Amino acid sequence: MSGRAAGRQAETERLAAEAKRQEAGAEHRAPGAEPDAERKAYFGTKLLEWFREAARDLPWRRTRDPYHIWVSEIMLQQTRVDTVIPYFLRFIERFPTIRDLAEAPEAEVLKMWEGLGYYSRARNLQAAARQVMERHGGAVPADKAAVSALKGVGPYTAGAILSIAFNQPEPAVDGNVMRVLSRFFLLEGDIAKPAVRAGLEDLARDLIPEGEAANFNQALMELGALVCTPRSPGCLTCPVMERCAGRQAGRAHELPVKAKAKPSKPEHRLAALIWGRGEHAGKVLVRQRPKTGLLAGMWELPHVEAPNASIWRSPDAGPDWLAGALAAEGLRVRPVRPVADAEHVFSHLHWHVKVWEADLEGRDVPALSASAGKVFGGVREEGAIDRHDAGGAGPGDAAEADWERDDAPSYRWVGKDEFEKLAWPKMFRTLLSRFFASADAGI
Repeated sequence: MSGRAAGRQAETERLAAEAKRQEAGAEHRAPGAEPDAERKAYFGTKLLEWFREAARDLPWRRTRDPYHIWVSEIMLQQTRVDTVIPYFLRFIERFPTIRDLAEAPEAEVLKMWEGLGYYSRARNLQAAARQVMERHGGAVPADKAAVSALKGVGPYTAGAILSIAFNQPEPAVDGNVMRVLSRFFLLEGDIAKPAVRAGLEDLARDLIPEGEAANFNQALMELGALVCTPRSPGCLTCPVMERCAGRQAGRAHELPVKAKAKPSKPEHRLAALIWGRGEHAGKVLVRQRPKTGLLAGMWELPHVEAPNASIWRSPDAGPDWLAGALAAEGLRVRPVRPVADAEHVFSHLHWHVKVWEADLEGRDVPALSASAGKVFGGVREEGAIDRHDAGGAGPGDAAEADWERDDAPSYRWVGKDEFEKLAWPKMFRTLLSRFFASADAGI
């Protein structure tokens, strides 16, 4: 065979193989799927048309101030829009500029954040505000590397600030966006995996129409929040319904694929409600958590971890354990009666708290010291510590572990008026509000 004939035969074989690959691809392509360019253009056009008509009037959308947008995005993490709105308005009223936030006492920032939860967000936001003052003269930088270097600013927040405030074509991929893209393009990768998330960021970046980064990213998030919802997607009202591969395949409810997160670890804790007498009548003894770690700097009732659920439930062993554990801290109490059960759920922990009304033994709250260490309340900043099997340990051992850190517990007597000025975890705010109300009513 001549060289020319051999070349023609090779080209024929190449074309035949390519035709087979295209045929195979067509067999596995989602129903109604078009080539990428056309599909992406359709998605962007329809989404923007819908957003111009359907966008909610939200306070942070009335401005392009990067500080306001930044605050809103931090608040919206793990929190519903309706919940965030009043917090956002109060926060911006109290801290209208980055300088105001940077120079405020941390206790005041936490008080303004009280009830939103995930308090590390507030501390990181203030730390980042101070970085902006020190590094950028008080102006939020429009540079990706500089924004990403701020405390608490991850890829999503950086993308949201840069796209919404500065209209830069950067993706802002949160759970809503991952859900919409997984369904529309029938993507079956596990969104809990970093590689899949990175791929979705690349896809989202590629979808941004020129000059429309701010509106497109907000539209994508809005679609996920209002229409393409987790459990009941409103496919019939979706602006991109006609070419949604997930809907056409009847699989919208199955997507996105996400591995189940580990359940929060249960932890049983015993708390003491100690009413003051004499000059402290009408007040409750509370303590402040350490400056770092879980719920850092917030106020609470004194409480300790029980070694297991059985002791926590026991009307005899429970108060004995509570008294012994607090005595090891230097606080001598006599539990009298249980008055409330409560729960507090973190991302990695689930506290079950039983509150015992207790009498303070002795006239004064002692000055306390703490040995060096890295744990508080049995909880590391990065997660829970396995101390549920107490073995032969006594309550004093548990209390010692509870306060193994550099800062000693800070106690104070708090009346109803002062209570309103301090920052509390939601559970303790609810409990103390109820206790003060009952005391006022003479119950």
